[in-house]
Amino acid sequence: MFKKILIANRGEIACRVAATARRMGIQTVAVYSDADAGAKHVQACDEAVHVGGSAPKDSYLRWERILQAAKDTGAEAVHPGYGFLSENEDFAKACAAAGLVFIGPPASAILAMGLKAESKRLMESAGVPLVPGYHGADQDPALLQREADRIGYPALIKASAGGGGKGMRVVEKSEDFAAALASCQREAINSFGSDAVLIEKYVQRPRHIEIQVFGDTQGNCVYLFERDCSVQRRHQKVLEEAPAPGMTEALRSQMGAAAVAAAKAVNYVGAGTVEFIVEQTAYDQPESMKFFFMEMNTRLQVEHPVTEAITGLDLVEWQLRVASGEPLPLQQSEIRMTGHAIEARICAENPDNNFLPATGTLQVYRKPQATSFERANMSDTGVAVRIDDGVREGDTISPFYDSMVAKLIVHGDTREQALARLDTALAQTHIVGLNTNVQFLRHVVRSNAFATAQLDTALIQRESAVLFKQDPVGLQVAAAAVIANALQAEAAAQGADPFSRRDGWQSHGTTRRRFELEYDGQPVRAVLTYGSPLHLQVGEGAEGALQFTPQDDGLWVQFNGERIHSTVHAQGETHHVFTPQGATRIGLLDPLAHAGEAAQEGGRLTAPMPGKVVSFAVKAGDKVKAGQPLAVMEAMKMEHTISAPKDGVVAELLYAPGDQVADGAELLKLG
Repeated sequence: MFKKILIANRGEIACRVAATARRMGIQTVAVYSDADAGAKHVQACDEAVHVGGSAPKDSYLRWERILQAAKDTGAEAVHPGYGFLSENEDFAKACAAAGLVFIGPPASAILAMGLKAESKRLMESAGVPLVPGYHGADQDPALLQREADRIGYPALIKASAGGGGKGMRVVEKSEDFAAALASCQREAINSFGSDAVLIEKYVQRPRHIEIQVFGDTQGNCVYLFERDCSVQRRHQKVLEEAPAPGMTEALRSQMGAAAVAAAKAVNYVGAGTVEFIVEQTAYDQPESMKFFFMEMNTRLQVEHPVTEAITGLDLVEWQLRVASGEPLPLQQSEIRMTGHAIEARICAENPDNNFLPATGTLQVYRKPQATSFERANMSDTGVAVRIDDGVREGDTISPFYDSMVAKLIVHGDTREQALARLDTALAQTHIVGLNTNVQFLRHVVRSNAFATAQLDTALIQRESAVLFKQDPVGLQVAAAAVIANALQAEAAAQGADPFSRRDGWQSHGTTRRRFELEYDGQPVRAVLTYGSPLHLQVGEGAEGALQFTPQDDGLWVQFNGERIHSTVHAQGETHHVFTPQGATRIGLLDPLAHAGEAAQEGGRLTAPMPGKVVSFAVKAGDKVKAGQPLAVMEAMKMEHTISAPKDGVVAELLYAPGDQVADGAELLKLG
């Protein structure tokens, strides 16, 4: 077994490999870019070597620097993770030339499976079922048109060297083929440097089911069951589960045998995934499913944890053992499957804006606690909730790398139990500082289509009405939660004297307090009347007694007949409200609180929230008095006056009318 390995990757997969290596007593070397100097994966390893600039082409793709790092640190092998250099046959060859073990398949296998057309011809000769299509070398447009007409429509044009949904077009009718081909080829040449394409039948109601395979240097090869990866956006996976719902034992055996045949056809060694497209006549007729080879990923997959969950095996350990020359730890008849597992990819993106990637700082990053359970019929301890990530609270999600923040994996005795655990774990995931897909994932998990396993790769588009722009929390709960949280924070800060009690005790009259809110882009006013109990009115509608009880992780809030547990995280004057039902955002500007600031300081020189500068009432050099208006800001569809905190002279105006400013931005300098 190796004594030291270099991990040629970053983020959660680097942390994942390092964890197994540590358990096996293997030392690890991390590599990192400028942007990752303080990253979690750097600290997870025993040593770390800087390999270049923030962009992947300047660091994680500079394999000559990575090989030098391995040589300098005395590493015996290189684990490529996934992405970056993991499927680069030149890198695999370079490792061998440098006397390093590449913890992956032979370069010849990577090359054979790297080109879609070549791999399909190889699979055809190995007897692996293929989607009807054309995979030839002749790329004459007229020939491609004739082949599409022969196959029938709808037809799929795919870049031969493609991946990730790039260079792919669905053509509905013959007259649209030429334009679609040209568009596909332009994208393919820009993305992959080759405009070669293949033509296939477009499978109706398709499911994406893949088989995990493993081979060793002694010629043994096994499959570790299947994963369903049908829930996708932009041809990229969102949720993966194992086993595939509705899979019959007969179909599993057929697909497993086909996957092993595919692996053996290229003398495969290590972890690989054979991906199939599965045609189904109806969602409730698994016996009608037909499978066709799509491609083989010659590396460990992002979704490998669900296979680990149902088999109780550590696939990274298997990789290390096989790469060091050991035979497979188990033969096919010894591999068992228990329960059901689902993985959710938590990504920094905005699902309601076409999944636009997001960047920013993880100001709040709260994860569900990982839990374990004793398997009923296996000797090892399994995991009920598992989180794989490569970030910590306070880290930045930069524009240089993949948008994935973490992988949340759950396991249950049944699919229904796994679904319930996943929904609960997602509810316990609190991320503030940038947009994520956590709430979208909850909508998918809770949708009837996913819950009843009506799966195909168009599920997200098909169910868009219940997946996007949904807010299960609502104004009433959000307002009550954020106001209760503000009152609790004030009480904790001010102490227990009678004038700061939550019931607003006063020695005279009735005390009312206004809260200016913004919800769903609209201003809303809430009025709190102090008494026993407190009385709250939100907008023109909901009103009633407001009661709340502190908890370690938030508040129990009761208002207008609803009692709900809430946790509120403030980001400036935007408040993120998390509840078991879902999460939402609501703006809160407390005029009384700002009035108190004005009384103490005479005003503020910073923006109370993100907004626009409307005007300045002064210019550089003007003398001002404490409390004098200096500027007007517009935010949350309301105007806010910025006043001088003290007597002084205006030194500099830092913005101009019309400028957009961030929360807390200094608007002017006062000397």
